[in-house]
Amino acid sequence: MFKTARMRKIRIVTLDKYVAPTVDALHESGLIQISDISDSIQQDPELAELVAPAKASPYTGKLSSLLMKTNGISELLGNSLSEGHGLKDTLMSFISPDLPVQKEVEKLDTEAFIAKAEDTLSQVEAKTSVIEQKLSALDAETSELQSNKSLANRLSNFDMNLADLKDSKYTSTTVGRIDAGSASEIKNELSKLTDELEIFTVPADDKEGEIIVVVTLKELSDDVYSTLRKFDFEKIEIGDVEGTPQQIISNADARLLTIESERASVKTELKAVAERWDDDILALKEQLENEKDKNEILSSFVQTKDAYVLEAWVPVADTEKVEQLVEKSSDGHCAFETIEVEGTDDENVPVLQQNGWYAKPFEYLVDMYSPVRYNAMDPTIFVAITFPFFFGFCLTDAAYGLLVALIGVILLRGMGKIKESMKSFGWILIWSGLWAVVLGLITNGCIGDFPERLLGMRLPTIYGPVEAFVHPDTILIIAIVVGLLYTNIGFILGAINNLRYGNVKEAIGSQLCWFVFEAGIIFLAIGYLMPAIGIIGYAIGGVLVLATIGMLIWANGAYGVMDIFGYMGDVLSYARLLALCLATGGIAMTVNILAQMVDQMVPMVGIILAIIIFIGGHIANFAFQVLGAFINALRLNYVEFFSQFFMEGKGKFEAFKAKRTFTKIK
Repeated sequence: MFKTARMRKIRIVTLDKYVAPTVDALHESGLIQISDISDSIQQDPELAELVAPAKASPYTGKLSSLLMKTNGISELLGNSLSEGHGLKDTLMSFISPDLPVQKEVEKLDTEAFIAKAEDTLSQVEAKTSVIEQKLSALDAETSELQSNKSLANRLSNFDMNLADLKDSKYTSTTVGRIDAGSASEIKNELSKLTDELEIFTVPADDKEGEIIVVVTLKELSDDVYSTLRKFDFEKIEIGDVEGTPQQIISNADARLLTIESERASVKTELKAVAERWDDDILALKEQLENEKDKNEILSSFVQTKDAYVLEAWVPVADTEKVEQLVEKSSDGHCAFETIEVEGTDDENVPVLQQNGWYAKPFEYLVDMYSPVRYNAMDPTIFVAITFPFFFGFCLTDAAYGLLVALIGVILLRGMGKIKESMKSFGWILIWSGLWAVVLGLITNGCIGDFPERLLGMRLPTIYGPVEAFVHPDTILIIAIVVGLLYTNIGFILGAINNLRYGNVKEAIGSQLCWFVFEAGIIFLAIGYLMPAIGIIGYAIGGVLVLATIGMLIWANGAYGVMDIFGYMGDVLSYARLLALCLATGGIAMTVNILAQMVDQMVPMVGIILAIIIFIGGHIANFAFQVLGAFINALRLNYVEFFSQFFMEGKGKFEAFKAKRTFTKIK
């Protein structure tokens, strides 16, 4: 619970002919994390003389190619199945998603599997490629029609066949837009070039410019264009169009309607293909990913002429299982070497946390901060206890907390069935919401003062001495006491970590000194509160405070004295629990007052406005306060607690494990 799983490194040697079944067995078991053995070889010259780096399987390139093709087909089929889904479908997929159906697959060697994959893809591609070509042709035609329609709209004031504006064998026609005010000047400039040209203009579609058409001999086309460019001329390419603008627009609209009908028909064909093949493609995609992983992992091995050597991390508790698995898959043709890491530099050891069912989801919050260092204290159980409590303390509203818990249940029963992160987050919200319910009922928080103000009743669960708006001083004392206790737990964990690694000076100057300081403060308080022994309390307390200052200076230098203010800041930071508690209730109470005032003061529609203010105000307050509670509950762990002891690791244990979401072995 408080420590991560013990790990050890193992080396496995097996013959060339058994490496494939051995890797396959290890991949299905998910018991080890394979590491690149090349670093170990460089540190062991004797081993380096005997072995050479291994290479990925020659099938890796083919598997990657097939996987890329499968991803493309899977995306095409998935998009087809999800097309037309509205907001309701999206919400239902979140609340009650369709669980994947595992397809039974047989174990094949890589070569046989590639042949089967190619056969499956060829069957699907035979159908999808034709459909994609149809869709591509329809898209291209749509683009061309829309372009022609846009051109016709710009030239809508021309009552002529636009094909007549194309160049001929001897003439060049230049068409474009000009500013209406410069039309006469442009005509004068063009007339200076030659008499052998025709110019006519019509109003542009934007009513602020004109469309100019200049017809001249081909040899003069460049001169005409150069002249036009001096006058903010925007050239219009006519392209390959036939008919008047009105005819082009009418024909394009008619054809676009037909295209949409054809596209719908083609998409119906695609959906039928998707319904038939989507599960098979998802299963094939997963198989290809697994097969690719197994073939690529060989590049992390080393080899001799007849054998392979791999190096892996394994939890100590699973070592015997791994050895038995390899023995079986290699028919006994294997050898093992165990490398213990206890007592060595364990910073690079991967971490496998081992928390119970309640604390397990909160590993997600710890990982958001950083992976835990191997052999250091795992704070997950503390986060699992305090985060929901801090969240509930900040929210302190029974109705709001119940809604948070319901959202957690929805996550758990919805996306939590598919994604482990959503499952964890669902449990976090459930426990956090329940704490908010409990604390809200005790401190008189239920949609602010809704029961008393609008229902005329008082909650029977209220405990008077901690009623938030009657005794905020008591709430503050509770928050500070909780902060002091939690900070001291952090000091204890930090001291244990430092003493374990031999950092005695750090333990004294960063953790143990604060227990001396607190004892000194207690004796000073006793001296003040009990005059009969006041001088003794003052004396002992003063000595202990001075001892604390001496410890800080000895461990951290002269500036170490400033750490006293940091300590006080950490403890007083827990006062935020009171601030957010009162903020939630205060804003909720304000919403209730406004709703009640509007109902009483505005005739006729007052009740409607009051309902709108009540619902809208509480939704906004709920969203804002839940976000604040989540952030501050995290902060009290990350900043005030973790800073006292947390030791960061390099990474979590990532098992070499086959994905089995859409497939299962027969």
